[in-house]
Amino acid sequence: MTDTKNTGDKTLTASPKTLTLKRPSEPGVVRQSFSHGRTNAVVVEKVKRRILTPAEVKAAAAPPPVAAAPRPVAPTPPAAPPRQEAAPAAAAAAAAAPQAAPRPSASAPAAAPSRPASGSPRPSSPGMVLRTLTNDEMGARAQALAGARVREAEDRKRAEIEARARIIREANEERERLAAEARKREEDARRAHEDETRRRAEAEAAKRLGEEAPAERSAPSPSSSAPPPRRSSPPPSLGAPSRRPSGPETEEPARAPVRRPGGGGPIRPVTPAKPERARVVPTKERSRLTITTATGAGGDERSRSVASYRRRVQRMSGKGSQEPKEKLAREVVVPETITVQELANRMSERAVDVVRLLMKQGVMKKINELIDADTAQLVAEELGHTVRRVAESDVEEGLFDAPDASEVLTTRPPVVTIMGHVDHGKTSLLDAIRHTTVVKGEAGGITQHIGAYQVTTPLGGKVTFIDTPGHAAFTAMRQRGARSTDIVVLVVAADDGVMPQTAEAINHARAAGVPIIVAINKIDKPDAKPERVRSELLQYEIQVESLGGETLEVEVSAKERLNLDKLLELIQLQAELLDLKANPDRPAEGVVIEAKLDRGRGPVATVLVQRGTLRQGDVIVAGAEWGRVRALVDDKGKAVSEAPPSMPVEILGFNGAPEAGDRLAVVENEARAREVAEYRQRQKREQAAARATVRVSGLEEMMSQIKTAGKKEFPLVIKGDVQGSVEAIVQALEKVGNDEVGVRVLLSGAGGVTESDVILAAASNAVVLGFNVRALKDARDAADRTGTEIRYYNIIYDLVDDIKSAMSGMLSPERREDFLGNAEIREIFAVSKVGKIAGCLVTEGVVQKGASVRLIRENVVIHEGKLATLKRFKDDVQEVRAGTECGMSFENYQDMRAGDVIECYRVTEVKRSL
Repeated sequence: MTDTKNTGDKTLTASPKTLTLKRPSEPGVVRQSFSHGRTNAVVVEKVKRRILTPAEVKAAAAPPPVAAAPRPVAPTPPAAPPRQEAAPAAAAAAAAAPQAAPRPSASAPAAAPSRPASGSPRPSSPGMVLRTLTNDEMGARAQALAGARVREAEDRKRAEIEARARIIREANEERERLAAEARKREEDARRAHEDETRRRAEAEAAKRLGEEAPAERSAPSPSSSAPPPRRSSPPPSLGAPSRRPSGPETEEPARAPVRRPGGGGPIRPVTPAKPERARVVPTKERSRLTITTATGAGGDERSRSVASYRRRVQRMSGKGSQEPKEKLAREVVVPETITVQELANRMSERAVDVVRLLMKQGVMKKINELIDADTAQLVAEELGHTVRRVAESDVEEGLFDAPDASEVLTTRPPVVTIMGHVDHGKTSLLDAIRHTTVVKGEAGGITQHIGAYQVTTPLGGKVTFIDTPGHAAFTAMRQRGARSTDIVVLVVAADDGVMPQTAEAINHARAAGVPIIVAINKIDKPDAKPERVRSELLQYEIQVESLGGETLEVEVSAKERLNLDKLLELIQLQAELLDLKANPDRPAEGVVIEAKLDRGRGPVATVLVQRGTLRQGDVIVAGAEWGRVRALVDDKGKAVSEAPPSMPVEILGFNGAPEAGDRLAVVENEARAREVAEYRQRQKREQAAARATVRVSGLEEMMSQIKTAGKKEFPLVIKGDVQGSVEAIVQALEKVGNDEVGVRVLLSGAGGVTESDVILAAASNAVVLGFNVRALKDARDAADRTGTEIRYYNIIYDLVDDIKSAMSGMLSPERREDFLGNAEIREIFAVSKVGKIAGCLVTEGVVQKGASVRLIRENVVIHEGKLATLKRFKDDVQEVRAGTECGMSFENYQDMRAGDVIECYRVTEVKRSL
């Protein structure tokens, strides 16, 4: 057991640092050693030694007050023979002698180290000047002294308590020692008495045999430890007791010889009764005083070690002997990428074994790093498991296009999409059929949204109509409408004929593989020419029935409501030919026609149910968004509880606005919906990152970098009322621009302009565009603080035109040169304070002062600059015409020679536009 002393200066010093006062005693560390390699560190108090004066030694030799306590009296030993009474008294005196010696106490004043008085100055070294203490330092010193006195009082009281406990403990140990010595004396007396009794018995037995035992044989002989051999006559040493030198515990009682009855025969020794041996209590040796014995933590009992307790638990639980268990072969599901730890968990193997196996294969991976599916399969098969490979896209299995049995299919209403060129009367025709006035509420008289409605025909059947915009920017809407429909009604104005968007609608219908019904509208106008429309449709391989073709056609007038019933009959007839059926008793599937972010209702999506029945409370997923259906609203604004096939409804309950065109499906629980949505969000992020980092190589990359190096960008933040309108605006603006300037959309989405949108635009010096939406109050305040411009539009034409004009101002102007005339230098004149002046003859056109000039020597341009001086004789003139001589000088150029030609021209800048 070792201890460590921490020594240090305990004197009070005056220094610029904080005044401190160290205690006279410092803590030390004593390390205790136990069995099984266990150790324990105990902090003890070490007092600094000092040299005691004779007076202090004399004072320390005096017994302390606590030593005057009565000492316990040892019990009186039992009576013993007179010659042994002196031994207990001597032993008691020897035991009491050490007790009389005084023991130094930790609380004794003599043991405290000498300390100078607080008021006496500390002697300083020669040449050292002490600094006078300030008031703060004096206060700190007083506080330190007061704290030191309190600690000394506490230490003194603690030392007195420990001294009392130590004295009581030593008294108890002394009492036990005296009791042990008394028991030893009793045992010695008893053994002596037994020896005396045995000797007397042996002597009497020898007398009865008629032999006198020699006097010297009365004492025990060490050489007679072996038993005597059997003889016919008694041996000379028969009466001598046998004793072994090992002590009284090994003595054997002597066997007295006994004569056989009748006086004849051999003599048999008589064995006396063996006395009972008293149990000797081992005396407790006085151990060394240590910290453990002083605190009572050592104890006589030996505590069980941790290793012993662990072995005992293993024996009790039967885990002591680990028998090799049979290894189980598992089917491990391995995705495209998996971490080492997850692979180990799925195989029920240790991760360190998997890492070791990877290292053998030359793959250095940590347990939290990803490995590909091929590596994971090799590891699993090496460990004896089977592998089932899966992909992340497997989460979408079973969402769409599950087959239905033919016996469960029922007839469903047809879905009809109205398509055509802008201002050909598509919405007016639909209003006439529905008896509504939707067209009056549209900005600019044009449709900028895609709408879905369901009407009842005069024959009693239902028809679902999808109205698409006709503007060139809404190509994506028309494409989605064509993919979601069963029949396309192509509306063509009789007074306008086939237009570009009409041809585009024809292409979309053909790509979707749906039949077309031609509705020739506006036949009520005086300049209507339906035959012109029929003939123009032939250019696009559409031959109507009136011309011998298969395409149905009808002449209608939305304004006069002419032939509307005939149009509905044709739609019903075409639907019967298509035999449209669906299974209503299955989870719903559909497509998102439009989506928006309503401030009061949250994300709202217009969905066309294609299969199954959508009910309130279903868990749905569309694109990267999911939710639970909270409410269903039909096209008339009425809440419904369910939506059968071919019915358009508005859904409330998405956690975010999905994108227009996303497919919708009902899933079994929220966990599945969340998993599908997270997978699609990851796919979108990865695709965006791939588009941002994709690079072409070689000459194409070099040319693209040259084109985009000096390209200016017009940053925009676009917010619209619905996703379809935002998509159309972004696509229209991306087409605006050239190699010098282009649009960069920082953010686009449905909903009002928020404060975060304004902050983003302010950070990038962008313009915020609001299409059919307004900014919130917080957004307006943020725009005023940052100076961000917010522009509002409700017609897509105006928005595109304004952005185009703003981008045109970013174009560098076009420079044009206007030729003025030529002059030939005939002579060079050197004029003081002016420099060289060229005497010229204007040979062509006119030369003007301040115009741009080129100096041409031998058909090579030597200098380009400005004409500084133009003189006619001695007068300055503004211009000189052909055939006239003049003098000219250039700005900052003097190297002119006879025979050079001066070309004079003027540069004009022309503003460019997109």
